[in-house]
Amino acid sequence: MKNKVTMTLSFLAGILLLNSCLKDNMSDYWVDDLAGKAYATIPANTVQSMALKPVPGEVPFQFLVNIAVDALPTEDITVSFIIDPAAVAAYNVRSGKNYKPYPTVSMTTTSIVIKAGTRNGYASGKVWGAETLNACDNFMAAISISSAKTTSGKDITIGGNMKSYLMALPISNPFAADYQTVGYRIRPGNATEPVNATQAFNTQDCKTVRKNGFGNYGAFDITIEVTTNTVVVGGVTCYKVIATPIDPTTGGSVGGMFDVWTGDPTLKPADTTINYYNPVKKQFILNCWYTSSAGNRIMYEVNTRL
Repeated sequence: MKNKVTMTLSFLAGILLLNSCLKDNMSDYWVDDLAGKAYATIPANTVQSMALKPVPGEVPFQFLVNIAVDALPTEDITVSFIIDPAAVAAYNVRSGKNYKPYPTVSMTTTSIVIKAGTRNGYASGKVWGAETLNACDNFMAAISISSAKTTSGKDITIGGNMKSYLMALPISNPFAADYQTVGYRIRPGNATEPVNATQAFNTQDCKTVRKNGFGNYGAFDITIEVTTNTVVVGGVTCYKVIATPIDPTTGGSVGGMFDVWTGDPTLKPADTTINYYNPVKKQFILNCWYTSSAGNRIMYEVNTRL
C-alpha cells in the first residue's frame, strides 16, 4: 500500500490502529493509493470485553468511530449503526468460538454526526438483563456500521473488516458474595460447637463457589456447585448443590455431604431438607461431613447472603 491512513486518536496517540487492512468488502483488500478516499471504520476491530454483574440495571458502553481519510472531511458525515447478531456468528466461524448474541442490547445513539474538519466521534449503547441469564453461557454484543453519508448525500465506504464493534460480555458468578453462616459442628463425644460468622464465598467457575470453614473449623474449605436439579422447599423451587469439604493445602476431598439431615437432635430445624440453594432467600443450606480418626465430623449450616 503506497500511503498509510492518518487517524487522529487523542487517547491512543502514537498507536497505529490502521495498517494495510482496510477492505472495500469482505473479500478484497484495497491496495490502490488512498489519496482522496475515505472509509468509515470502528478502530476497535478486536474483541473487547465488559464483565457484567448478575444484577438488574442498565450498563452503558461507548466506542470510537473514525473516518479514515488522508485529509480532513469538508462535510459533516452521518454514521448509522445496527445491532448485528450476524457479526457474532461470523466471528464464531472465524475464531472457532461459541458466543451467543447478547439478547438485550440497544444503541443509545443509532447514528452520530462527525463534523466537517474532524475524523472521530463516539457511539453509545447499553445492555441489561444479566441477572436473567446463565453465567456459564458465553455472550457477545455486536454493533456494525450500516451506512455513512455526507451532508450532500455522498456515500462513504464502510471498512469491511473494521465495521463492527464486538464486545464479549462475561457474567460474574451469581453466587459469589459474603454470607452470614449460622450453624454448628459436631465432634463425637464433645459438645456441639456453634458458628455465627461472616464468610466469603469466592468464584471457582460460573456455577461453583468456595468458602473457608466447616462450621467453626477453619482448616478445611468447602466447594459448592449449584446444579440444575431442583427441590421444592416451603413452596420455593430451590437448586440442589454438590458440597465437598476439601483440604486447601492439597486440594483433595476430605469428605462429602449427607443425603438426609444429620445433626444435633436438640437443634433439629423445622425443615430438614439439606444441601440446596434457595434463590428467594439467597441461602445455602449445607449438611456435610469430613473424615477424622476420632469419628467423622458433622456440620449443619444456613448461609444467608449479605
